[in-house]
Amino acid sequence: MKSEALLNEVLRVLEDKKGHQITALNLQGISLLADYFVICHGNSVPQVQTLASEVRKKAGELGVNIRGIEGYEAARWVLIDLGDVVVHIFHKDEREYYNIERLWSDAKVVELA
Repeated sequence: MKSEALLNEVLRVLEDKKGHQITALNLQGISLLADYFVICHGNSVPQVQTLASEVRKKAGELGVNIRGIEGYEAARWVLIDLGDVVVHIFHKDEREYYNIERLWSDAKVVELA
């Protein structure tokens, strides 16, 4: 699956499950880690876990290999590595603290439909 198509599927899932302040950063030409970072947050531990579970479920439906999931149990910062797309789902307090959008400020923000 092309990275743009996977990105759109992930964004759709996060929007459907009411992820907050969803941001996608285009890292192509900036980093070898991934083509895109997707960043959002939930307002509670259960919401963060639901967002992560739904992304994982969608990846499975699409046949996308999940390279790793970190932080699910604590649900303060869940990282889901889908290869070309890396998803960061924060608890709202952690998102402000880590502010990874600032760390990757040279990346272009993808306009969401």
